[in-house]
Amino acid sequence: MTYSHTKRVYIFRSNNQLIISENGIVEKGIWEYLGNQTLLVETKEESLMFKHGFIDDTIIALKLDNSNNYAFFINETKINQELNNIKDILKFLNDKYLKSNVEKETKKTFILDSEISYEIINETNDFDLFWGRYSTLQIRFSNGEIDKIYKGKFSGKFFYFDLVFGKIYCENMADTVNKLFFNNKKK
Repeated sequence: MTYSHTKRVYIFRSNNQLIISENGIVEKGIWEYLGNQTLLVETKEESLMFKHGFIDDTIIALKLDNSNNYAFFINETKINQELNNIKDILKFLNDKYLKSNVEKETKKTFILDSEISYEIINETNDFDLFWGRYSTLQIRFSNGEIDKIYKGKFSGKFFYFDLVFGKIYCENMADTVNKLFFNNKKK
């Protein structure tokens, strides 16, 4: 597999055939899932072993075994746009994974119920050995209380931390804030 800044389209067919197109020139290969989150890709030029790095509905990041190199595969049909160069890809990755979607909501006030609302006043990206990568969202309730909720960077799941029960996962951000507020109200 040659490494270049030109766009390559990979089609992983269900019969384990791999079609690679670069500027309309097609190369065929094969792919095989070996289990244990390992993928073998073979072309005329080389055989490569990848380990699962990251996956969601639009992107797969595969780590070249025993290296720090990743291959990113983006499903353009899911994002409804073409990414034709490295600049487009980096912008897409930055917008989707580094810029927080919550930033877009920080100017809004959210209503929990008729008596309380909240706003997001700060967000930081954090990492530790137990939780991995996550975002911390500082919340200010309309009664003046300030607290925090968290969002797993890779899972996308929201949670808050309870001293007795530890991480409490919720369905979405609003559910997390709601449970945090009413849980604190009981104390």
